[in-house]
Amino acid sequence: MSLIILGSVAFDALETPFGKTDKIVGGAASYAAIAASYLYDHVKIISVVGEDFGQDNLEKFTSKHIDISGIQIKSGEKSFFWSGRYHNDMNTRDTLVTELNVLGDFDPIIPTSYQDAEYILLGNLSPQVQLNALERLTKRPKLVVMDTMNFWMNIALDDLKEVLKQVDVLTINDEEARQLSGQYSLVKAAAVILTMGPKYLIIKKGEHGALLFGENSIFVAPALPLAEVFDPTGAGDTFAGGFIGYLANKGVINFESMKAAVIYGSALASFCVEKFGTERIETLSALEIDQRIQTFSTLTSFVI
Repeated sequence: MSLIILGSVAFDALETPFGKTDKIVGGAASYAAIAASYLYDHVKIISVVGEDFGQDNLEKFTSKHIDISGIQIKSGEKSFFWSGRYHNDMNTRDTLVTELNVLGDFDPIIPTSYQDAEYILLGNLSPQVQLNALERLTKRPKLVVMDTMNFWMNIALDDLKEVLKQVDVLTINDEEARQLSGQYSLVKAAAVILTMGPKYLIIKKGEHGALLFGENSIFVAPALPLAEVFDPTGAGDTFAGGFIGYLANKGVINFESMKAAVIYGSALASFCVEKFGTERIETLSALEIDQRIQTFSTLTSFVI
C-alpha cells in the first residue's frame, strides 16, 4: 500500500533577511515527499522535471527510499523555476521570476506500480492536473488529501470545485478559506467549504498554528514559537507531507488520528523553516522528530 505525492519538483532561488541562494531544489512534491518519508516507507512521487534537474538532485529522494518512477524527465527541456524575495516580516514575499517550463504542459502519468495507492496527496497544481491524476487511478485511494491556493480560485474556480467533490481533506490558509467560502469567520468558512465535498478541512495560519474541522468538531493546533524563521518556503507542503505520512503509517482515518497528524505535520514544518529550502528536513533524525513532538505536546498541556 503506497502513498502518492503529486506536485511540482522544481528549482527555487530565495532571498530572505537571513541571506540568499542560487538555484536549489524546491517544489511542493519535494518538500511533501521528504517529510512523509520519515513517517511512511512507501512514498512515491508523480511530477515532471527537465533534463537540467540532474541525477544528484534526484538522489535527494532515492536516498530516502522515495520511488521516483513517476517523475517524468523531459530531454532538452528545463525544470520549473521560481525566485522570490521575502520581506522582513517573513509573511509576505515578492515573486521575482516564474518560469513554468516543463510544468506548463504537465500531464501526470501513473506507473503501474503506483496503482496500489491507498493514500494520495494532490499538491498545489492546476485543478485539471489534480483531477486527471485521480481519474487515472484504477481504484479510489482510501484517503485523498488536496492542497490548493488562491491563484486557482481566481482563474479555475469551476475546475477546483469539481476536484473538491472527490477529496477527503482540503488544506488551505486562512485567506484562501475566506476567499473560497465568501465568509470572514473561519468557523463559518469551514461550514461552507465542508458542503463542497471534503469531509475534513485544515486551515493553516502560519505562525499562529492550524485549525482542523470535521465530524462536527474543531481542533486547534499551536505553531512552535520560533525565535527566528530562516526561510518559510515549503513549510505548508512539509506540513501536508507529514500529515498524510502519519495517517498512512497509522492506517486509521478519523478525527482523533487527524489531530495527531496535524501535530506531526506542524512539527516537521517547524524544522523546514530553520534553513533554506529542503536542507533542514533532509537531515532529520527520529530522535529530533520525537523531541519536537514532545515540545508541541507541552505547549498545550495543562491541568485545571
